[in-house]
Amino acid sequence: MTEKELTPEEVLEKVKADNVHFMNLQFSDILGAVKSLTIPVRHLETAFKYGIWFDGSSIQGFMRICESDMVLKPDASTYAVIPWLSTDEQNTARIICDVCMPDGAPFEGDPRFILRKILKEAEAMGYIYNTGPELEFFILKNDSKNKENGNYRDNNNKIEPLSHDVGGYFDLNLDKAYEIRRDIVNALEKFGIEVEASHHEVAEGQHEIDFKYGPALRTADNALTFKFTVKAIAEKHGVYATFMPKPIFRINGSGMHVHQSLFDKNGNNVFYDEKDKYKLSKIAYGFIAGQLAHIKAIAAITSPTVNSYKRLVPGYEAPVYICWGQINRSALIRIPRYTKGKELSTRAELRCPDPSCNPYLAFAVMLKAGLEGIKKNMLPPASVEENVYHFDDSKLKELNIDTLPYSLQQALKELKNDEVVKDALGKYTYEKYVEAKLEEWDEFRIYVTDWEIERYLKML
Repeated sequence: MTEKELTPEEVLEKVKADNVHFMNLQFSDILGAVKSLTIPVRHLETAFKYGIWFDGSSIQGFMRICESDMVLKPDASTYAVIPWLSTDEQNTARIICDVCMPDGAPFEGDPRFILRKILKEAEAMGYIYNTGPELEFFILKNDSKNKENGNYRDNNNKIEPLSHDVGGYFDLNLDKAYEIRRDIVNALEKFGIEVEASHHEVAEGQHEIDFKYGPALRTADNALTFKFTVKAIAEKHGVYATFMPKPIFRINGSGMHVHQSLFDKNGNNVFYDEKDKYKLSKIAYGFIAGQLAHIKAIAAITSPTVNSYKRLVPGYEAPVYICWGQINRSALIRIPRYTKGKELSTRAELRCPDPSCNPYLAFAVMLKAGLEGIKKNMLPPASVEENVYHFDDSKLKELNIDTLPYSLQQALKELKNDEVVKDALGKYTYEKYVEAKLEEWDEFRIYVTDWEIERYLKML
C-alpha cells in the first residue's frame, strides 16, 4: 500500500510511470483465500468507472450458478506493483477490490464489506478500530523425493514436515532462512507495508514478521498481502511457506496475535486511563469483557480449521483458558505493560486467532463483540497474573475460568447460539460459512488418519 491514499485518476497516471502492463484485481472468498482476475492495464479506467464482471458461482461462499454475475470494483488506495512479477520490459500491479452485485450494491457475502459494516458501527459510536496482527508461519523444505500423497516423511516413515532450519526463538540464522525473511521484508516494503520486526520463532522452521498497526481495514488488506507475499518469496527460494496452525506434532503452532485499540476522531486512544492500575479506561474494560463473553463463538472464525484446535492445547504457548492479564502470556487477552509517554500504545492483545483465518471476518467479529461489551457496560472478571497452565481443575473452578472450544465442531455449536457474532457476519455469510465448515468437519470425522493406522492396524 502507498502512504498516501491514491485516487483512481492518480492510479491511472501512476501505472504509466510504473510501466505497468497488467493489473491483478484481487479479492477474498469467505475462507480468506486470495482470488485474482488479471486485466490488461488499458481496461483499468473502465474498471474504475463501471467495475469488471466476473462469475461468482465458482468462489467459495459466493453466488449460485443461476445468479453468478458479479462485479469487482477496484479500491484505488490499495494499488501496488507486485515486485516479483516485475521485469525490465513490463510490470504487473495489483488492486484489492470490493465485490458488488450487478446493480452496484455491495455483496453481503464479501468479507471486506462485512468488516466495513462493523467499522461503520464503531464510527457511529465515535471510535476508530486499529489492529496489529502478528502472523507466524513455517518455512519448510520443498523436497519432492519425500512427498507421498501430500505428506512429508522422514527416514523413519513418520509423517512430519521437514523443517528448513534448526533455529529457536530470536536465534540469528545466517543461513537461507535469514535470506528468505530479508527478501520477504523487502517485498513487503515495496507494497508500502511498514515492517517493524522480523525474527525466528520458537519452533524449528518457524518465523514471524510484524508490520505496523493501523486502521483495521488496511491491516486486513495487509494481512492477505503478507500471506501471498511470504508464499511467493519462499517458492522463489525453492522452499515453501505455510500458515497452517499446527503443521508439526509436539512443537509450537502458528498464531496470529492481534493487538487492538480504539481511537476517537481526534486521535486519542480511548483505551487509556492514567488513573487505572492497568492504565485502562472503562471503555477498554467493556471491550475486553465483550470479547471474553463471546470468545467461544468468535473462535469459529478466528480459529477456523480442524487443525486450529491442535494448536489450542496447553503447553505450547497458545491460549486455552478464557481469562485476561498483563504479564501473563498464558492469558487469552494480554494487556502489554504501559510505557510512560506512550499512551497511544495502550492496547489489548487477543492471542487465540491463527493465520488460517480470514482477517476481514476475524476483525469484524472481534470488533462487534468488543462494541457489545461497551454498549452494555460489561466488566471483565478479575485479571489473572499466574500461569494458568499450572492450575488444576479445582483452581480453575474456583476462579471461574472457562476454556475455549476443543474442536471446530464445538466452536460451530457455540457460533450457532451467539446472536451477536452471527449478526456481525450477517445471515447470508453465517449460513455459507457454517455450511463450508461443517463439510470440513464431516470430511475429517470420517477420514482414517495415519495415527489410527499406526495405533490400531496391527494391534486390533
